Amino acid sequence: MLQLNFEPFPNLETERLLLRRVSNADVKEILELRSNAETMKYIPRPLLKTEEDALEHIAMIDAKIENQEGINWAITLKGSPKLIGIIGHYRIRPENYRAELGYMLLPQFHGKGIIPEAIKEVVKYGFEEMKLHSIEAIIDPDNIASEKVLRKNGFVKEAHLKENEFYEGRFLDTVIYSLINNS
Repeated sequence: MLQLNFEPFPNLETERLLLRRVSNADVKEILELRSNAETMKYIPRPLLKTEEDALEHIAMIDAKIENQEGINWAITLKGSPKLIGIIGHYRIRPENYRAELGYMLLPQFHGKGIIPEAIKEVVKYGFEEMKLHSIEAIIDPDNIASEKVLRKNGFVKEAHLKENEFYEGRFLDTVIYSLINNS
């Protein structure tokens, strides 16, 4: 079975980005990210409304890291500490050596190649350090931008589940993409 340890917290670096731990100092940006109907369009979760909600969300991220259930990074541009997005391995299933990749970015940073750059580093960490065998990403079939990003990073469409999630009175489809560690 997979043995995970996120202490000390692993900061990751790419050419343009620094991926670091989310902290309470990121409360305004977390609120901006998760209260925005545009960024949350394809994420079937309630919108955050207050800074209190955002602090609770940060506490949940911390708890998952401490329990080795998931790991999230704040996406920041080098030279600027401001959180512009989040990326991480959610729902780690150690018995299957598998985790779910998730990410979101403030709209003003869309289309700059930030998410593909972050995914590459987080996938590398997942395979090399966490020893995952596979990584999945579960997206809304209408989320074409996310689909493009995943394909660009080598993910392959694994399944299209019909009306498998019930949210706010309606059934939603989900599409699963995955990447297998062949090294």
